[in-house]
Amino acid sequence: MTTTTGQWNSIIVPANFSINAVACLRSLAPRDVHTIVVSEHDDVPAFASKYCDEKVLMPSPYDNFPAYKESLLALAARPDVRTVVPTREMDAYILSKYREEFAEHVTVGWPSFDSLRTAQDGKELAETAEELDIPVPKTEVLDEVTDWNRKLIAKQRYSLLAEDYVDFLEPGTCEGRMDPIYLESGSEPDTDAVIEKMLGHVPITQEIVTGMEYSFRALYENGEPVATSLRRQLRGKTYAGGMSVFREMTHDPEVEELGERLLSHLDWHGLASVQFIKDHETGEFYLLEINPRIWASVLLDVRAGADYPYNYWLMTQGQTDEIDPGYQEGVATHLLAGEIQYLWSVLRYNYPNVDKPSIRTATWEVASSIYEHPHFDFVSLDDPRPFAQGVLNTLSRGR
Repeated sequence: MTTTTGQWNSIIVPANFSINAVACLRSLAPRDVHTIVVSEHDDVPAFASKYCDEKVLMPSPYDNFPAYKESLLALAARPDVRTVVPTREMDAYILSKYREEFAEHVTVGWPSFDSLRTAQDGKELAETAEELDIPVPKTEVLDEVTDWNRKLIAKQRYSLLAEDYVDFLEPGTCEGRMDPIYLESGSEPDTDAVIEKMLGHVPITQEIVTGMEYSFRALYENGEPVATSLRRQLRGKTYAGGMSVFREMTHDPEVEELGERLLSHLDWHGLASVQFIKDHETGEFYLLEINPRIWASVLLDVRAGADYPYNYWLMTQGQTDEIDPGYQEGVATHLLAGEIQYLWSVLRYNYPNVDKPSIRTATWEVASSIYEHPHFDFVSLDDPRPFAQGVLNTLSRGR
């Protein structure tokens, strides 16, 4: 790592249309950390934040992976840049794959590529969990399933499709996340059609577990937990689940032990959100996935006192002993646009094997929860422009 100092102490924050980059800016800039926001889009909400100190447009990592990597590496080589915070699966992949190259310029705050591969491969992650006696829904590759008389969901096997995971992409390109497919129980699906929807890769299937989703958040340093917290999802962006739009900080030693067991086994380094679901009948926790980056609802943690963006900065600057690992339970927040998506899903969609509430019940639950917990992630009187930009993006491009 270079010892040359610049005018600022800077951090690179890659951004897309998620709130997590804005959360990083609102946490770090007031603490005199110079924020450099990078994106392939010129209208991301993070660019509109008053806490964005510097904007850098880069090639798209999806259209030109090598050019994006080289641009990010060149920026990391600036003498003022201290580290990079992974905010997307793609950035975690690049930073881990080229860990040694980035380590010549900045402090590493992300896992080794071996650890990351396990986290980003749903089949390998399930096998690892079983070896550790961590419950996981029965997981099979789609073309190996023989029993269709179950409630199944087809999910992207890899968190992103890249050259280390699949071999059919055009050179220098990759693909991000795709929506899961809920399969009709009792009949074999058209597997070729499912694979086509998954852009040509063979997905995994998992038995559907009905219950409440939990997210074990963590910052690890060389295999040891530095700070952890737990969130439970009270509502997703659809009535079938998905990204959380109403969530609450909680505590449960059983699921926290499972999360720590898994991350410690992987010798994790950096940020992670480990997703579990609690079976509503048995109370048993089942592992779903690991997100090896800062998560979309991190402003909930920040509001509760677990300031992961700043904690990440402290760890990468050799100040781990200054991190406060505590947080307040019972704090809840909403993603306003997500609540609208949830109601829209009740009106317009039908998911096999998932009970659908009435629109009256759904509307009442959304309204009453907002009344009881009037806290929102995107909306901020102190920093209003990211929310306004998000609304403009939704109106103009459907983002």
